[in-house]
Amino acid sequence: MSKKRKKIISVVGARPNFMKVAPMSREFAKYPKQFQHLILHTGQHYDANMSKVFFEELSIPKPDIYLGIGSGGHGEQTGKIMIEFEKICVQEKPDLILVYGDVNSTVAAALVAVKLHIPIGHVEAGLRSFDRAMPEEINRILTDSISDYLFTPSPDGDVNLRKEGVAKNKIFMVGDIMVDSLVFNRKKAAKLSVLPSLNLSPGAYALLTLHRPSNVDSQENMSRIFKALKVIGKKIPIVFPVHPRTKKMLDRFGLTKVPGIELVSPLGYLEFLNLMMNCKFVLSDSGGIQEETTVLGIPCLTLRDTTERPITLTHGTNTLVWHNPKKIIAEANKILRGQAKKGRLPDFWDGKTAKRIVKILKGL
Repeated sequence: MSKKRKKIISVVGARPNFMKVAPMSREFAKYPKQFQHLILHTGQHYDANMSKVFFEELSIPKPDIYLGIGSGGHGEQTGKIMIEFEKICVQEKPDLILVYGDVNSTVAAALVAVKLHIPIGHVEAGLRSFDRAMPEEINRILTDSISDYLFTPSPDGDVNLRKEGVAKNKIFMVGDIMVDSLVFNRKKAAKLSVLPSLNLSPGAYALLTLHRPSNVDSQENMSRIFKALKVIGKKIPIVFPVHPRTKKMLDRFGLTKVPGIELVSPLGYLEFLNLMMNCKFVLSDSGGIQEETTVLGIPCLTLRDTTERPITLTHGTNTLVWHNPKKIIAEANKILRGQAKKGRLPDFWDGKTAKRIVKILKGL
Protein backbone atom coordinates (compact mmCIF):
# COMPACT_ATOMS: atom_id res chain seq x y z
CA MET A 1 0.00 0.00 0.00
CA SER A 2 1.18 3.53 -0.76
CA LYS A 3 1.59 6.29 1.84
CA LYS A 4 -1.64 8.05 0.82
CA ARG A 5 -4.57 8.04 3.24
CA LYS A 6 -5.67 4.41 3.34
CA LYS A 7 -9.31 3.48 3.04
CA ILE A 8 -9.96 0.39 5.16
CA ILE A 9 -13.28 -1.43 5.41
CA SER A 10 -13.84 -3.58 8.50
CA VAL A 11 -16.45 -6.25 7.81
CA VAL A 12 -18.52 -7.46 10.76
CA GLY A 13 -21.69 -9.47 10.91
CA ALA A 14 -22.16 -11.37 14.17
CA ARG A 15 -21.85 -10.73 17.89
CA PRO A 16 -18.20 -11.84 18.34
CA ASN A 17 -17.12 -9.50 15.53
CA PHE A 18 -18.48 -6.43 17.30
CA MET A 19 -16.22 -6.91 20.32
CA LYS A 20 -13.27 -7.26 17.92
CA VAL A 21 -13.96 -4.20 15.76
CA ALA A 22 -14.55 -1.87 18.73
CA PRO A 23 -10.88 -1.54 19.77
CA MET A 24 -9.83 -1.32 16.11
CA SER A 25 -12.27 1.53 15.53
CA ARG A 26 -10.91 3.43 18.55
CA GLU A 27 -7.32 2.97 17.39
CA PHE A 28 -7.94 4.01 13.77
CA ALA A 29 -9.70 7.16 15.05
CA LYS A 30 -6.35 8.34 16.48
CA TYR A 31 -4.93 8.63 12.95
CA PRO A 32 -7.52 10.47 10.81
CA LYS A 33 -4.90 11.71 8.34
CA GLN A 34 -3.56 8.23 7.67
CA PHE A 35 -6.73 6.13 7.71
CA GLN A 36 -10.32 6.36 6.57
CA HIS A 37 -11.90 3.49 8.46
CA LEU A 38 -15.36 2.33 7.42
CA ILE A 39 -17.39 -0.28 9.30
CA LEU A 40 -19.59 -2.51 7.17
CA HIS A 41 -22.21 -4.58 9.00
CA THR A 42 -23.53 -7.43 6.86
CA GLY A 43 -26.59 -7.97 9.07
CA GLN A 44 -25.75 -11.66 9.57
CA HIS A 45 -27.01 -11.18 13.15
CA TYR A 46 -30.10 -9.04 12.82
CA ASP A 47 -31.82 -9.33 16.21
CA ALA A 48 -31.56 -6.01 18.12
CA ASN A 49 -30.35 -7.76 21.29
CA MET A 50 -27.64 -9.51 19.30
CA SER A 51 -26.52 -6.61 17.15
CA LYS A 52 -27.65 -2.99 17.62
CA VAL A 53 -27.24 -3.11 21.40
CA PHE A 54 -23.60 -4.17 21.02
CA PHE A 55 -22.75 -1.16 18.87
CA GLU A 56 -24.31 1.11 21.48
CA GLU A 57 -22.73 -0.59 24.49
CA LEU A 58 -19.27 -0.86 23.01
CA SER A 59 -19.30 2.74 21.77
CA ILE A 60 -18.71 1.61 18.20
CA PRO A 61 -19.66 4.23 15.62
CA LYS A 62 -22.84 3.44 13.74
CA PRO A 63 -21.91 1.23 10.75
CA ASP A 64 -21.11 3.27 7.66
CA ILE A 65 -22.64 0.56 5.48
CA TYR A 66 -25.37 -1.92 6.42
CA LEU A 67 -26.21 -4.79 4.07
CA GLY A 68 -29.18 -6.22 6.01
CA ILE A 69 -28.58 -9.81 4.86
CA GLY A 70 -30.40 -11.61 7.69
CA SER A 71 -30.59 -15.32 8.37
CA GLY A 72 -30.39 -18.26 5.98
CA GLY A 73 -28.44 -21.43 5.30
CA HIS A 74 -24.64 -21.21 5.12
CA GLY A 75 -24.55 -21.13 1.31
CA GLU A 76 -27.44 -18.70 0.99
CA GLN A 77 -26.08 -16.31 3.62
CA THR A 78 -22.51 -16.42 2.30
CA GLY A 79 -23.72 -15.93 -1.28
CA LYS A 80 -25.95 -12.97 -0.43
CA ILE A 81 -23.12 -11.26 1.44
CA MET A 82 -20.75 -11.79 -1.50
CA ILE A 83 -23.22 -10.34 -4.01
CA GLU A 84 -23.84 -7.19 -1.96
CA PHE A 85 -20.29 -6.74 -0.71
CA GLU A 86 -18.84 -6.90 -4.21
CA LYS A 87 -20.95 -3.88 -5.16
CA ILE A 88 -19.59 -1.95 -2.17
CA CYS A 89 -15.97 -2.79 -3.04
CA VAL A 90 -16.41 -1.68 -6.66
CA GLN A 91 -18.01 1.55 -5.45
CA GLU A 92 -15.67 2.36 -2.52
CA LYS A 93 -12.36 1.03 -3.94
CA PRO A 94 -10.83 0.25 -0.51
CA ASP A 95 -7.09 -0.21 -0.01
CA LEU A 96 -7.60 -3.02 2.49
CA ILE A 97 -10.39 -5.23 3.81
CA LEU A 98 -10.19 -6.26 7.48
CA VAL A 99 -12.12 -9.37 8.48
CA TYR A 100 -12.53 -10.77 11.97
CA GLY A 101 -12.84 -14.25 13.43
CA ASP A 102 -14.57 -17.09 11.64
CA VAL A 103 -18.22 -16.26 10.83
CA ASN A 104 -19.83 -16.46 7.37
CA SER A 105 -19.38 -12.71 6.88
CA THR A 106 -15.62 -13.21 7.31
CA VAL A 107 -15.12 -15.77 4.56
CA ALA A 108 -17.66 -14.11 2.24
CA ALA A 109 -15.88 -10.74 2.40
CA ALA A 110 -12.45 -12.33 1.99
CA LEU A 111 -13.54 -14.24 -1.13
CA VAL A 112 -14.90 -11.06 -2.70
CA ALA A 113 -11.75 -9.09 -1.85
CA VAL A 114 -9.26 -11.64 -3.19
CA LYS A 115 -11.09 -11.87 -6.53
CA LEU A 116 -11.02 -8.07 -6.82
CA HIS A 117 -7.30 -8.02 -5.89
CA ILE A 118 -7.93 -6.04 -2.70
CA PRO A 119 -5.50 -6.90 0.13
CA ILE A 120 -7.06 -8.70 3.13
CA GLY A 121 -6.11 -8.56 6.78
CA HIS A 122 -7.47 -11.34 9.00
CA VAL A 123 -7.72 -10.46 12.68
CA GLU A 124 -7.64 -13.63 14.83
CA ALA A 125 -5.90 -15.72 12.20
CA GLY A 126 -4.37 -19.17 12.57
CA LEU A 127 -6.84 -20.68 15.03
CA ARG A 128 -7.62 -24.35 14.35
CA SER A 129 -9.86 -26.88 16.09
CA PHE A 130 -8.90 -29.54 13.50
CA ASP A 131 -12.59 -30.45 13.32
CA ARG A 132 -13.78 -29.87 9.77
CA ALA A 133 -17.36 -30.68 10.75
CA MET A 134 -17.42 -27.18 12.29
CA PRO A 135 -18.50 -24.57 9.71
CA GLU A 136 -16.26 -22.06 11.50
CA GLU A 137 -13.20 -24.24 10.88
CA ILE A 138 -13.81 -24.16 7.13
CA ASN A 139 -14.25 -20.38 7.32
CA ARG A 140 -10.94 -20.04 9.19
CA ILE A 141 -8.94 -22.20 6.79
CA LEU A 142 -10.31 -20.53 3.66
CA THR A 143 -9.92 -16.99 5.01
CA ASP A 144 -6.34 -17.58 6.15
CA SER A 145 -5.34 -19.16 2.83
CA ILE A 146 -6.33 -16.03 0.86
CA SER A 147 -5.39 -13.28 3.34
CA ASP A 148 -2.32 -11.07 2.94
CA TYR A 149 -1.83 -10.07 6.58
CA LEU A 150 -2.52 -12.67 9.25
CA PHE A 151 -2.82 -11.27 12.75
CA THR A 152 -2.57 -14.16 15.21
CA PRO A 153 -3.57 -14.14 18.90
CA SER A 154 -1.08 -16.75 20.16
CA PRO A 155 1.97 -18.81 19.10
CA ASP A 156 -0.11 -21.84 18.08
CA GLY A 157 -1.70 -19.67 15.37
CA ASP A 158 1.72 -18.96 13.86
CA VAL A 159 2.62 -22.67 13.97
CA ASN A 160 -0.65 -23.70 12.26
CA LEU A 161 -0.20 -21.17 9.46
CA ARG A 162 3.43 -22.13 8.80
CA LYS A 163 2.40 -25.81 8.60
CA GLU A 164 -0.19 -24.81 6.00
CA GLY A 165 2.48 -23.14 3.90
CA VAL A 166 1.77 -19.49 4.74
CA ALA A 167 4.84 -17.31 4.23
CA LYS A 168 6.44 -16.15 7.48
CA ASN A 169 6.39 -12.48 6.40
CA LYS A 170 2.58 -12.54 6.23
CA ILE A 171 2.19 -13.63 9.87
CA PHE A 172 2.11 -11.18 12.78
CA MET A 173 1.54 -12.32 16.38
CA VAL A 174 -0.27 -9.38 17.95
CA GLY A 175 -2.26 -10.85 20.84
CA ASP A 176 -5.96 -11.38 21.34
CA ILE A 177 -8.27 -8.61 20.12
CA MET A 178 -11.11 -9.86 22.38
CA VAL A 179 -8.94 -9.06 25.38
CA ASP A 180 -8.78 -5.41 24.25
CA SER A 181 -12.56 -5.12 24.59
CA LEU A 182 -12.55 -6.95 27.91
CA VAL A 183 -9.85 -4.70 29.39
CA PHE A 184 -11.55 -1.56 28.06
CA ASN A 185 -15.02 -2.47 29.37
CA ARG A 186 -14.19 -4.27 32.61
CA LYS A 187 -14.69 -1.33 34.98
CA LYS A 188 -17.87 -0.21 33.24
CA ALA A 189 -19.32 -3.73 33.46
CA ALA A 190 -18.38 -4.04 37.15
CA LYS A 191 -20.64 -1.08 38.00
CA LEU A 192 -23.82 -2.71 36.67
CA SER A 193 -26.48 -4.14 39.00
CA VAL A 194 -27.13 -7.36 37.11
CA LEU A 195 -26.86 -9.72 40.09
CA PRO A 196 -29.53 -8.09 42.30
CA SER A 197 -31.97 -8.04 39.36
CA LEU A 198 -31.60 -11.84 39.11
CA ASN A 199 -31.42 -12.44 42.89
CA LEU A 200 -27.85 -13.69 42.63
CA SER A 201 -24.84 -13.32 44.91
CA PRO A 202 -21.19 -13.15 43.75
CA GLY A 203 -19.57 -16.57 43.48
CA ALA A 204 -22.84 -18.35 44.27
CA TYR A 205 -23.95 -19.37 40.77
CA ALA A 206 -22.64 -20.95 37.57
CA LEU A 207 -23.11 -19.39 34.13
CA LEU A 208 -24.14 -21.38 31.06
CA THR A 209 -24.13 -20.59 27.35
CA LEU A 210 -25.00 -22.94 24.48
CA HIS A 211 -25.31 -22.08 20.81
CA ARG A 212 -23.31 -24.47 18.62
CA PRO A 213 -25.48 -26.55 16.25
CA SER A 214 -23.48 -29.68 17.14
CA ASN A 215 -24.94 -29.31 20.64
CA VAL A 216 -28.24 -27.48 20.38
CA ASP A 217 -29.55 -29.28 17.28
CA SER A 218 -28.88 -32.72 18.73
CA GLN A 219 -31.41 -34.06 21.21
CA GLU A 220 -28.95 -36.76 22.26
CA ASN A 221 -26.13 -34.30 22.98
CA MET A 222 -28.40 -31.80 24.72
CA SER A 223 -29.90 -34.56 26.86
CA ARG A 224 -26.41 -35.67 27.91
CA ILE A 225 -25.41 -32.11 28.81
CA PHE A 226 -28.63 -31.49 30.73
CA LYS A 227 -28.26 -34.80 32.56
CA ALA A 228 -25.10 -33.32 34.09
CA LEU A 229 -26.62 -29.88 34.59
CA LYS A 230 -29.49 -31.35 36.64
CA VAL A 231 -26.94 -32.81 39.06
CA ILE A 232 -24.84 -29.63 39.22
CA GLY A 233 -27.98 -27.47 39.58
CA LYS A 234 -28.74 -29.20 42.90
CA LYS A 235 -25.48 -27.85 44.32
CA ILE A 236 -25.29 -24.41 42.68
CA PRO A 237 -27.87 -22.49 40.63
CA ILE A 238 -27.10 -22.23 36.90
CA VAL A 239 -28.00 -19.04 35.03
CA PHE A 240 -28.58 -19.55 31.30
CA PRO A 241 -28.93 -16.48 29.02
CA VAL A 242 -30.55 -18.28 26.12
CA HIS A 243 -30.32 -17.36 22.44
CA PRO A 244 -33.74 -17.44 20.66
CA ARG A 245 -32.67 -20.28 18.39
CA THR A 246 -31.40 -22.34 21.33
CA LYS A 247 -34.65 -21.63 23.19
CA LYS A 248 -36.62 -23.04 20.25
CA MET A 249 -34.62 -26.30 20.40
CA LEU A 250 -34.97 -26.53 24.20
CA ASP A 251 -38.74 -26.24 23.76
CA ARG A 252 -38.66 -29.03 21.18
CA PHE A 253 -36.60 -31.29 23.45
CA GLY A 254 -38.65 -30.50 26.59
CA LEU A 255 -35.66 -28.96 28.43
CA THR A 256 -36.96 -25.50 29.29
CA LYS A 257 -38.06 -26.29 32.85
CA VAL A 258 -35.16 -27.99 34.57
CA PRO A 259 -34.77 -27.48 38.35
CA GLY A 260 -31.62 -25.53 39.18
CA ILE A 261 -31.37 -23.89 35.73
CA GLU A 262 -32.76 -20.40 35.31
CA LEU A 263 -33.34 -19.31 31.72
CA VAL A 264 -32.95 -15.56 31.13
CA SER A 265 -33.20 -13.44 27.98
CA PRO A 266 -30.06 -12.74 25.92
CA LEU A 267 -27.90 -10.12 27.60
CA GLY A 268 -25.87 -7.24 26.25
CA TYR A 269 -22.09 -7.55 26.30
CA LEU A 270 -21.62 -5.49 29.49
CA GLU A 271 -24.39 -7.30 31.37
CA PHE A 272 -23.00 -10.67 30.35
CA LEU A 273 -19.48 -9.61 31.30
CA ASN A 274 -20.78 -8.58 34.74
CA LEU A 275 -22.38 -12.02 35.18
CA MET A 276 -19.21 -13.77 34.04
CA MET A 277 -16.92 -11.71 36.32
CA ASN A 278 -18.99 -12.67 39.36
CA CYS A 279 -19.81 -16.34 38.72
CA LYS A 280 -18.20 -19.40 40.30
CA PHE A 281 -17.53 -20.99 36.91
CA VAL A 282 -18.76 -21.02 33.32
CA LEU A 283 -20.09 -23.88 31.21
CA SER A 284 -20.06 -22.98 27.52
CA ASP A 285 -19.50 -24.09 23.93
CA SER A 286 -18.35 -20.60 22.89
CA GLY A 287 -14.89 -19.79 21.57
CA GLY A 288 -14.60 -16.24 22.90
CA ILE A 289 -15.68 -17.19 26.41
CA GLN A 290 -12.70 -19.54 26.68
CA GLU A 291 -10.46 -16.48 26.19
CA GLU A 292 -12.43 -14.14 28.45
CA THR A 293 -12.54 -16.57 31.37
CA THR A 294 -8.78 -17.07 31.08
CA VAL A 295 -8.25 -13.30 31.39
CA LEU A 296 -10.71 -13.05 34.29
CA GLY A 297 -9.31 -16.09 36.08
CA ILE A 298 -12.74 -17.78 36.07
CA PRO A 299 -12.85 -21.59 35.57
CA CYS A 300 -14.40 -22.57 32.23
CA LEU A 301 -15.80 -25.98 31.32
CA THR A 302 -16.07 -26.10 27.53
CA LEU A 303 -18.86 -28.33 26.23
CA ARG A 304 -16.88 -29.40 23.17
CA ASP A 305 -14.28 -32.08 22.39
CA THR A 306 -11.96 -29.71 20.51
CA THR A 307 -10.88 -26.11 20.80
CA GLU A 308 -9.30 -23.71 18.31
CA ARG A 309 -7.84 -21.91 21.35
CA PRO A 310 -5.53 -24.54 22.93
CA ILE A 311 -3.61 -21.83 24.79
CA THR A 312 -6.65 -21.51 27.08
CA LEU A 313 -6.06 -25.16 28.06
CA THR A 314 -2.28 -24.95 28.48
CA HIS A 315 -2.06 -21.46 29.99
CA GLY A 316 -5.63 -20.60 30.95
CA THR A 317 -8.54 -21.77 33.08
CA ASN A 318 -10.26 -23.85 30.38
CA THR A 319 -11.06 -27.60 30.49
CA LEU A 320 -12.74 -29.58 27.69
CA VAL A 321 -15.64 -31.71 28.98
CA TRP A 322 -17.69 -32.22 25.75
CA HIS A 323 -21.16 -33.68 26.40
CA ASN A 324 -19.81 -36.33 28.77
CA PRO A 325 -22.05 -36.20 31.89
CA LYS A 326 -19.48 -37.88 34.15
CA LYS A 327 -16.70 -35.51 33.12
CA ILE A 328 -18.90 -32.39 33.35
CA ILE A 329 -20.03 -33.35 36.86
CA ALA A 330 -16.52 -34.36 37.99
CA GLU A 331 -14.93 -31.11 36.82
CA ALA A 332 -17.75 -29.01 38.31
CA ASN A 333 -17.33 -30.83 41.62
CA LYS A 334 -13.59 -30.07 41.62
CA ILE A 335 -14.38 -26.37 41.26
CA LEU A 336 -17.00 -26.50 44.00
CA ARG A 337 -14.45 -28.19 46.29
CA GLY A 338 -12.02 -25.31 45.71
CA GLN A 339 -9.78 -27.27 43.33
CA ALA A 340 -10.35 -25.08 40.28
CA LYS A 341 -7.68 -24.93 37.58
CA LYS A 342 -5.37 -21.93 37.95
CA GLY A 343 -4.32 -20.11 34.82
CA ARG A 344 -1.99 -17.33 33.68
CA LEU A 345 -2.20 -14.71 30.97
CA PRO A 346 -0.65 -15.62 27.60
CA ASP A 347 1.83 -13.18 26.07
CA PHE A 348 0.34 -10.05 24.46
CA TRP A 349 -3.09 -10.59 26.05
CA ASP A 350 -2.73 -7.12 27.52
CA GLY A 351 -5.37 -4.96 25.82
CA LYS A 352 -2.92 -3.53 23.24
CA THR A 353 -3.62 -5.78 20.26
CA ALA A 354 -5.42 -3.12 18.19
CA LYS A 355 -2.48 -0.77 18.76
CA ARG A 356 -0.06 -3.40 17.39
CA ILE A 357 -2.22 -4.08 14.32
CA VAL A 358 -2.61 -0.40 13.43
CA LYS A 359 1.14 0.15 13.91
CA ILE A 360 1.78 -2.62 11.36
CA LEU A 361 -0.76 -1.14 8.93
CA LYS A 362 0.82 2.32 9.31
CA GLY A 363 4.11 0.86 8.14
CA LEU A 364 2.73 -0.71 4.93
